[in-house]
Amino acid sequence: MPADTIDISPGLAIPEAEIVERFVRASGAGGQNVNKVATAVELRFDIAGSPSLPEPLRARLLSRRDRRLTDAGVLVIEAQRFRTQDRNRQDARERLAAFIAAGLAVPKRRIDTKPTYAAKQRRLQGKRERSEVKRGRTTRSWD
Repeated sequence: MPADTIDISPGLAIPEAEIVERFVRASGAGGQNVNKVATAVELRFDIAGSPSLPEPLRARLLSRRDRRLTDAGVLVIEAQRFRTQDRNRQDARERLAAFIAAGLAVPKRRIDTKPTYAAKQRRLQGKRERSEVKRGRTTRSWD
């Protein structure tokens, strides 16, 4: 794979050209460094429009309920854990790789099951017993 890519798995890499990075000032405590240096990174990756992703993987990633995913299918990762811009940039890219790698695992198909005959009988017997308990609570006014 070329050096200007982010490797996800042996057969999958994201080219640098598909990633948009913006450097902003980090929020929170940190004193003068936070106020004058743009160390936080906002990384954007268009999942919906990326030609690098196979279609099944793209569908799985877009179907995830993740607050970092916009309605347009763009993944926005904000990294500001570290004091340096370079380390935050590396952190954002690692998190992008982890997000995409998580979508590589194909979920197992659920096999429908049905309750056994004995389980059905136990459920119905329990309902009958509960019914008798409730029926025993009522007072008859016609007796």
